[in-house]
Amino acid sequence: MDHGSSTRIVQVLRDRIRSAVPGSRLPSTRELVVEHAASPVTVQRALRTLAAEGLVETRPGVGTFVRAPRSLRAPDHGWQTGALGAPRATLPRVAGAMRVAPEGAVALHSGYPEPGLLPERLVRSALARAARGSAATTRPPAAGLADLRAWFAADLAAATPADRPAPTPADVVVVPGTQSGLTTVFRALVPAGGPLLVESPTYWGAVLAAAQAGVRPVPVTGDADGLDPGELDRALRTTGARAVYVQPTWANPTGVQWSSERSAAVLEVVRRHGAFLVEDDWAHDLGIDADPRPLAAQDDAGHVVHVRSLTKSVSPAVRVGALVARGPVRARLLADRGAESLYVSGVLQQAALEVVTDPGWTTHLRRLRPRLRERRDLLVAALREHAPAVDVAVVPTGGLHLWCRLPDGSDVGRVVAACEARGVWVAPGDEWFPTEPAAAYVRLSFTADDTSGYATAARVLQEVVADSP
Repeated sequence: MDHGSSTRIVQVLRDRIRSAVPGSRLPSTRELVVEHAASPVTVQRALRTLAAEGLVETRPGVGTFVRAPRSLRAPDHGWQTGALGAPRATLPRVAGAMRVAPEGAVALHSGYPEPGLLPERLVRSALARAARGSAATTRPPAAGLADLRAWFAADLAAATPADRPAPTPADVVVVPGTQSGLTTVFRALVPAGGPLLVESPTYWGAVLAAAQAGVRPVPVTGDADGLDPGELDRALRTTGARAVYVQPTWANPTGVQWSSERSAAVLEVVRRHGAFLVEDDWAHDLGIDADPRPLAAQDDAGHVVHVRSLTKSVSPAVRVGALVARGPVRARLLADRGAESLYVSGVLQQAALEVVTDPGWTTHLRRLRPRLRERRDLLVAALREHAPAVDVAVVPTGGLHLWCRLPDGSDVGRVVAACEARGVWVAPGDEWFPTEPAAAYVRLSFTADDTSGYATAARVLQEVVADSP
């Protein structure tokens, strides 16, 4: 009610200010309290809103006064064009998946789980404890908290066969989210302007990180089982590249999980060429009908740089991830992180550690599977019933998305815009191609909290596609 009263007072005072002479004094706080039958706190909130809008100014001990209208003349920033010069790299625009849908829309575009799919109670408790502890006032080690690095190493070691060397805490570098971690890896592995092989389609954030790092993404095609080893061999020979970026576990956006045989074949090509394989294990905790199979667990010579994120499974607010790398490359990664950000917030590291070591974490992951399965199956069923023109290429066994092909000739931009106009938000598929799109795609996420909108969304998509030239 206080907030509503504050909004009402703001509107009344705005109307009064429009006809007031600049410099005239507004009624005192006490007078406004009486006039509007509101509390002093509510009145002060209203005055702060007006001050933030530049309509009034407060002079302590004197009162609140109407400000003179600001100049409407646009400032001239033309000098900056010459001062900035040409950009070092042309960065792609922020992807559609990061935009915020209006209230009431059926949001199928986001890449993040809705709060109901996250361990909210664990996260809130862990953040509170971390803020009360020593992590709130001490500087953590540059490579990350020892216990957190040990957890990342042990988690990967659990999937490592007995005949392969298991990672240790000394192989781990904690990063402030794996998006910045990817930029670090690309800078460390690829010379400026050099080629970085990537799957096509691939995660749009990897394309953005490559541009930020000043390296050149080169697409490598695959099939229904993932990256094609033969195509990878050809690309390594013809480009001279020494690094390839992949998502073997429920790739974003395709949802493909590599088989053990495909993983072994790709890793053998990488070994033969003396190259690095950057494994983005973003969906490690998001299995539905299968378990993750990290390539790093099969690596015995330091070819794989493993990138592990907790953002999708713990909380978007806990931007903590890890790079796992063996050999001299680990020192390069740590040096780059030190130059970029010195260290990761100790509070966030401690909170992440407390979440993933709490017994409730295992319980949460066990309960998450059927909830993701239900949402995935509902969206697939809605599309098959109400949007027959939209082809769901793969029903993923994990992850958060469906990769959907539109009829040939569809204008993806128009389809996305038309859907938004009718309250359905989808992500345009062309953002996941490092070069020209191979076909017309959209990516749909099954993470929305209201699954009742899936059928409506499918009908809208079908109608828009049918009307698209």
